[in-house]
Amino acid sequence: MLDVSTALLFCGAALLLLIVPGPAVLYIVARSASQGRRAGLVSVAGIHVGTLVHVAAAAAGLSALIVTSAAAFTAVKFAGAAYLVYIGINTIRQRRPLDVETADSAEPAARSSRRIFADGVVLNILNPKTAVFFLAFVPQFVDVDAGATTGQLIALGALFIALGLVTDGAYALAGGWIGDRVRRSPRATRRSETTAGAIYIGLGLTTALSGRPT
Repeated sequence: MLDVSTALLFCGAALLLLIVPGPAVLYIVARSASQGRRAGLVSVAGIHVGTLVHVAAAAAGLSALIVTSAAAFTAVKFAGAAYLVYIGINTIRQRRPLDVETADSAEPAARSSRRIFADGVVLNILNPKTAVFFLAFVPQFVDVDAGATTGQLIALGALFIALGLVTDGAYALAGGWIGDRVRRSPRATRRSETTAGAIYIGLGLTTALSGRPT
């Protein structure tokens, strides 16, 4: 199993990666700012359930298949990009009218918590970059000579998820804080929902145009 020094080194390296805003963070902040901190935190939970799927895939060797197969990588990439664009379009279409009261706007708008959670899960499962991360980065901290490599990989994945819940949760709370101030005005609320939809669409297009890692 993992020794303490390896675990601490991994945590330090993982934190550096997690605190730098990437697509997942932008998605969480946009969701939280437009629909409330509850929506952001539910998204965080969904994203890291998706991460758990990648941990299992890496342990089973499926991540290697996605990364090494150009067709598999491209299929997953475009599926994830299309899903982001779909969420963005729906977010813009389902904006609240200007004459709707915003007293309950902290609750997720136009989507139930279950749907928001499912969106997070699907988005991260369809994120091939996460598969690359668990294939290229995490194994560097696995000690083959110590044996139980699958157990070490799972333990590292669990550490990464725990750290991600903390850092992404902080981003969700920050997004919610911003949203609390924006939602004081119905017009500003509508603009924040439009902006969130545009961010999702932009993330989708960026994902579609991104290249395959070498």
